[in-house]
Amino acid sequence: MQKILFPDEKKKRELIRRPEKSKSELENIVREVFDAVKQNGDKAIKEYTLKFDRILPNDLEISMETVAESEKYVSEKLKNAIFQAISNISRFHESQREKSAKIETTEGVVCWRESRPIERVGIYVPGGSAPLFSTVLMLAIPAKIAGCKEIVLCTPPHAEGVNPAILFAAKHSGVNRIFSVGGIQAIGAMAFGTETIPKVNKIFGPGNQYITMAKQIAQTAGNVAIDMPAGPSEVLIIADASCNHAFIAADLLSQAEHGADSQVILLSDSQAVAEKVVDEINKQTELLPRKEIVKQSLENARIIVLKNIDECIALSNDYAPEHLILACKNYTETAKKIINAGSVFLGNYSCESIGDYASGTNHTLPTNGYAKNYSGVSLDSFIKKITFQEISAKGIVNIGKTVEIMAKAELLDAHKNAVTLRLQSLQNQINM
Repeated sequence: MQKILFPDEKKKRELIRRPEKSKSELENIVREVFDAVKQNGDKAIKEYTLKFDRILPNDLEISMETVAESEKYVSEKLKNAIFQAISNISRFHESQREKSAKIETTEGVVCWRESRPIERVGIYVPGGSAPLFSTVLMLAIPAKIAGCKEIVLCTPPHAEGVNPAILFAAKHSGVNRIFSVGGIQAIGAMAFGTETIPKVNKIFGPGNQYITMAKQIAQTAGNVAIDMPAGPSEVLIIADASCNHAFIAADLLSQAEHGADSQVILLSDSQAVAEKVVDEINKQTELLPRKEIVKQSLENARIIVLKNIDECIALSNDYAPEHLILACKNYTETAKKIINAGSVFLGNYSCESIGDYASGTNHTLPTNGYAKNYSGVSLDSFIKKITFQEISAKGIVNIGKTVEIMAKAELLDAHKNAVTLRLQSLQNQINM
């Protein structure tokens, strides 16, 4: 890990710059795959699966019989853990339902808004070196609560098949169809549709820079919505002398084990904290089964010591982390100053792992600085808002003149006439 003491403003900006591949290189690869998927459908999906995953699938869709079989290969202990997570995630997202309220803006003019589910949503669950069944829960559960008619899941194939825990989680969180397809080709299939994989209205799910670019291009090329640009995972910790050094090290390592491109940053106002955390990281790393991945990630990790916690907060807000842990004595007051973050964890016992799995909040969050303008996934992500209005005769009399004046000023006579005809009709009724 790099340890930097009291950097100036220019150096701070350099330190929070995220590494990234050439956007033009990424875009060219994505468009090539998308073009092939649009032209050749399932055939292209299989060709790219062989090229990228080194597997030639016979069937892209996983049968419901195979999904049911998965139960046999999931331990009772893991089943119970998943059921508790489902309960907490469901409870938190159920609480996000909005009640529709009718508002009379002018006498006789009533306006309101109602929610409608997005009909068909696509969930992407990364493969890589870890079976991320928790992502299935985080995306399928709110989709089901929202009332989405069809929930489609794509996840990369493996020689031994899709991990049973992913299939088990899918079955118990409301997924309707599961496809053993990953990478750019999976995003393309959900964006354009193939003979087997249906086109969806909105695509959800995290992934590497290729997946992020594919989702962004799919918005225009495939005319689908996406949850957010969610790339490599990241955590930033603000810690003062009250922190537990072993906890901090464990939290940094838990993020580093996601992958070599994960982002890991510690900000502190104490050099002693920085030194003790480095010692703990070195000790704990050697005990981890995925230590080689962790070590690669830590090569780009940073511990930055600043003059005070306010400087740490300012740098964090500029970085806009996906996950932010406040291991500070006065974390409640500190939290009030946080402007940009995907999800915030307060105090020494609020480790990010809890939010990743089972506290109930959603772990699909904006990365790469997008926390400045995106929220994490919620129930709202799976619904549309439709406004309604009902204008009575009294209402059009009360508001009609206003609209006539405004429409005339904009030189839109047909707009004005739509109101005028109604007002004249009412006047004729009175005169009869």
